[in-house]
Amino acid sequence: MSEIQSIAAMILISIGTFFLFVGSWGIVRLPDFYSRTHAVSLSDTMGIILVLGGLMVYEGFTLQSAKLFIAIVFMALAGPTGSHAIARAAFRAGLKPLFSGGRKEKETDATGT
Repeated sequence: MSEIQSIAAMILISIGTFFLFVGSWGIVRLPDFYSRTHAVSLSDTMGIILVLGGLMVYEGFTLQSAKLFIAIVFMALAGPTGSHAIARAAFRAGLKPLFSGGRKEKETDATGT
């Protein structure tokens, strides 16, 4: 394995780890369910793709890198789809989003008042 390949793998894995850390921080710091779901779906999907991509670069052109590529494709499709399904189920169950200023949406009756 060349030194350039090792350095590229370390850089990809480090950037991926950073995205995973930011996603974890978003769970702790963001105010409501929808914001947390959004942060986690974006950053964790990107983080996992970068870490697996770094492992692919580290492994070289082998059967294991082909398996890692299949895992990358699966995560690129399944991560955002799962997060969307969870957020949509929460909205249909009646969980209201938090709007700017920290206030919830005003409940209205059938007349709109």
